[in-house]
Amino acid sequence: MQPDWSEYLRVHADRRNLLMHLFAVPLFVVAFLALLLSASAGQWSMALAAGAAALAAMALQGRGHRLEASPPRPFTGPGNFLRRWFTEQFIVFPLFVFSGRWLQQYRRLEKKSVYES
Repeated sequence: MQPDWSEYLRVHADRRNLLMHLFAVPLFVVAFLALLLSASAGQWSMALAAGAAALAAMALQGRGHRLEASPPRPFTGPGNFLRRWFTEQFIVFPLFVFSGRWLQQYRRLEKKSVYES
């Protein structure tokens, strides 16, 4: 799977959103995995806490996207939401970070904001 980086960069073009994602995506991944593990072990209070953390991570990413000049494409239905959400959390954003594209985008936006001031 090769992400459409031009589209991804277009909807991740605000430095605050990039920073929010840097925190929120790992939080979601860990919380979601903790939710699965704790629920399968019957540890319902831990599952509830993990679910709340996953929802908080989702809300933080949504807040970050509201800062963007270009919003992401709307979801076309529940299946589209689930596919796009989990693909971004577990595949695309980690590739974005570990490929160095996150840092390139952050630095490019830093220079852009300096020149726009």
